[in-house]
Amino acid sequence: MASASLLSYKKNFRASPVLERFYTGGALVVAGDGTFVACACVDDVKIVDLATGLTTKTLKGDSETVTAIALSSSDGKSLFVASRSLQIKHWDLTSQSCLRTWKAHDAPVADMALDASGRLLATASADRRVMVWDVELGFCTHAFRGHQGVVSCVLFHPDIERLLLFSGGDDGTVRVWDLVKKACNAVLDKHFSAVTSIALSTDGWSLLSAGRDKVVNVWDLRDYSHRTTVPVYEAIETVCVLPDGSGFPGSASSDGSLTANSMKPKKKSGGASLRFLTVGEHGIVQVWNSDGAVCLYNQSVSDATIKASDKGDIKGGFTSAVLLSSQRELMCVTGDQRLLFYESVALENGEIALKLVKQLIGNNEEIIDLKFVGEGDQSLAVATNLEQVRVYDLTTLSCQQEMVGHTDIVLCLDSCVSVTGQPLLASAGKDHTARIWNALTGACLALATGHVAAVGAIAFSKKRRNFIVTGSSDRTIKLWSLEGVLGDGSTGDKPAKLSSQAVVAAHDKDINSIAVAPNDTLICSGSQDRTARIWRLPELVLVLTLKGHKRGVWDVEFSPVDQCVLTTSGDKTIKIWALSDGSCLKTFEGHTASVLKCAFLTCGTQLISAGADGLVKLWTIKTSECVNTFDHHDDKIWALAVSPTTETLATGGGDSLINLWKDCTVDDEDEAIRKEEEEALRDQELSNALMDTNWVKAVKLAFTLQRPLKLFSVFTDLLRTQGGDVQLCEILQSLEKEHRQLLLEYIRDWNMKPKSCHIAQRVLFDVLSVVPPREILEVPGVEQFIEGIIPYAKRHLSRIDRLSRSTFLLDYTLARMSVLLPEENLASKDPSSWRLSVEDKKALPNASRPTPTNPHIKLSDDSLQKKDANENGYGSPTTPMKDSNGSAQNKERQAQISTASPEKSNGVSQKNADDMVKTGGEIDLRLGVEQEDRDDDQPCDSPISTRKRPKRKKAMEATKRRMQSSRLSNKGKKHRTANS
Repeated sequence: MASASLLSYKKNFRASPVLERFYTGGALVVAGDGTFVACACVDDVKIVDLATGLTTKTLKGDSETVTAIALSSSDGKSLFVASRSLQIKHWDLTSQSCLRTWKAHDAPVADMALDASGRLLATASADRRVMVWDVELGFCTHAFRGHQGVVSCVLFHPDIERLLLFSGGDDGTVRVWDLVKKACNAVLDKHFSAVTSIALSTDGWSLLSAGRDKVVNVWDLRDYSHRTTVPVYEAIETVCVLPDGSGFPGSASSDGSLTANSMKPKKKSGGASLRFLTVGEHGIVQVWNSDGAVCLYNQSVSDATIKASDKGDIKGGFTSAVLLSSQRELMCVTGDQRLLFYESVALENGEIALKLVKQLIGNNEEIIDLKFVGEGDQSLAVATNLEQVRVYDLTTLSCQQEMVGHTDIVLCLDSCVSVTGQPLLASAGKDHTARIWNALTGACLALATGHVAAVGAIAFSKKRRNFIVTGSSDRTIKLWSLEGVLGDGSTGDKPAKLSSQAVVAAHDKDINSIAVAPNDTLICSGSQDRTARIWRLPELVLVLTLKGHKRGVWDVEFSPVDQCVLTTSGDKTIKIWALSDGSCLKTFEGHTASVLKCAFLTCGTQLISAGADGLVKLWTIKTSECVNTFDHHDDKIWALAVSPTTETLATGGGDSLINLWKDCTVDDEDEAIRKEEEEALRDQELSNALMDTNWVKAVKLAFTLQRPLKLFSVFTDLLRTQGGDVQLCEILQSLEKEHRQLLLEYIRDWNMKPKSCHIAQRVLFDVLSVVPPREILEVPGVEQFIEGIIPYAKRHLSRIDRLSRSTFLLDYTLARMSVLLPEENLASKDPSSWRLSVEDKKALPNASRPTPTNPHIKLSDDSLQKKDANENGYGSPTTPMKDSNGSAQNKERQAQISTASPEKSNGVSQKNADDMVKTGGEIDLRLGVEQEDRDDDQPCDSPISTRKRPKRKKAMEATKRRMQSSRLSNKGKKHRTANS
């Protein structure tokens, strides 16, 4: 393989959806300024920019098909959508929010219209009713009944002063409704079929109605009389009045003179003549003059109709047409969801004609195969489950060429540039044929016939580019020569016939893929029989059979630099095989479904694969590692194309989406380096701010760097400083909205840990104190943050409450042991004063302790000496040690006892105190219980019971006796053992 050290591996690709489904037929409306179009896409509405062809907004539906759309012409911001769920939604396009939803009819709405002011909405429904709604207040103002069938179209009079509403239905009538009188002014009945479209003249005094009875009727609105009938000889879907000066063929110029196509009427009828445009089932644009029923312009070739087979079956036709705001451009909608844009151009003979300048494909259905066309990556050939092959300009996303010739679905594509520099495209499909196309002109150059089943694989010669190889479901491979066929690219009106140079029965099942080696000496074929086979050209002699896959092989590809070939299979694996002996060199596992396409990247050192799991994976061959995984498809990825120069990728699949992938490895590395440098600089600024105690700057930098631990330390240091609480409140009050969101998130995380909960609670308290509640509620996600804070706050409060209540035990113990406290503290009833003061502790001798103040407790010198002698290890921490002047101290204690009050001390009875003194017991200052080294079994007066221990001397004697008996028994065992 090529030296990997000299190559820069790719690590990341950035995907951008260039071609996606935005229109599936049905309702469609163009903005008044002609900048965008709102299209029904199943149950959603997509807003498409007409300049770029990209979908800018998507309005989610209610899982039911959209039936009607209306757009406000006054501001272009209010959009109304009706669906089969019988609901009408009012959308604000600026905020993409649904303002109101209501049920309008008992059957689906067929059409909607807004008046010139944008305040009234008219709805026509299949329940035979026409209703008018107040947009702002949201109630029904009018409900009209009269049609005997589905009301198919509705239109307001453009003049606000004339409150008239027109409706057409399947009963062949047009009704005029007066909004003031709330009555029907007239019933215009001259059609013999459903009325599909109505239009008003520019002066507002003439009405045109068109239907599927192939006529257009002109009506005078002064007396609602029928003026004339124009036969158009096709079922009409849309009729549009051409204003003067529009520049369309047959229309009058701005000064009233006729264009070159215009013809003088044969007869004069009452009223001014009208020039109107019609589109219908034939897929052609026609311009008519109402006077004399003269056709002023007729398209010679239809861009909408398609011959489905050699028998002459016709598909397609126009479903609607709209005059754009420039009045010089026409948008027509075809039956196969295409938007065709026409402009008026002057021909050499001076006549005006319509020229197709752009077309946007609303629905490509399922993408089957993709190939880049030409040297660069600006043109992309797309094969869908249609009979046509479309070539797109990726800069404008418009369809450059539509190659018509196949009579069934196209299954596979391949492209190359001929030796003469001509871009070629090869296609094959279910019609058992293969075709060679000129990618620039869309002309078919050659036709290959001979297979008896669908052709599912085709490949160009890589080096000489003078032959193609095809593989079919008839299990054969055929080699077709292009010598003498291409030439300069001019083959006349009919394509040249190709003859097969070699044929071989290659596999036992359908052939899915074929690849040609870079030197044109070998080809590889993959089949559903789980094998891939290597054939030598031009004789198609079998060289190797590659066995190892457990499912059918979907794709094969030769390495551009090494003697190996890769295969992908339905067993979810990718394998690389050696051409020398057919051994499997590497196996790549990672996809969760069948791997459908794979290609080499980075001079053969990396792989890019696409599978039925909707994933695109990037692999490094040397390490057998999946570098990255991309998930931008919602269905199987059938197609994968790699640009020959820039290695730009294109993927397409069953979700009708084509993604264009750009290598962004270098950009990501540069961005990472830049961010690292900026972060290091800000870290230094943060450190400097902490050194200078610039708390405001430190907090802002911590938020900018998103360092919660650093922010926690800043708050901790700030609260330790003098006046830090005031500065903290000022900082919290000046935080921005996004910083408040981060702060609440950090507080939630800090509050989960006992070590940091105190700072979290303090900062939260300050936030709730200084920030108004209205601003806190405006923080995004504040509900989730509060829900995460409350449980832990309750837990901390409960823990502190338990700690606070446990401190009462110390107060209780000291109160029970108040006999050891000085007299001045006993005189106070306040428990807080029952503790030794600092002066009292200093006044005490180093080796002395407070003595009981009960006068009934008398301690003799002998008992004190005995107690001090037994002090080793068993006394209380507060028990004084014996000193040299112990007897003098005892005398002082007796003197203090003799002057004390005879009252019972707090919690200790006189009898218990005397017994404890006699037996050498002592009182524990911490628990208020007798120590366990006393000599008797008298119970303690303390509320806390204690377990008695045996006397120390008796315990030691018992231990000695057990040890002696154990030694004697051991000696007996040894003596018996020796005798035995």
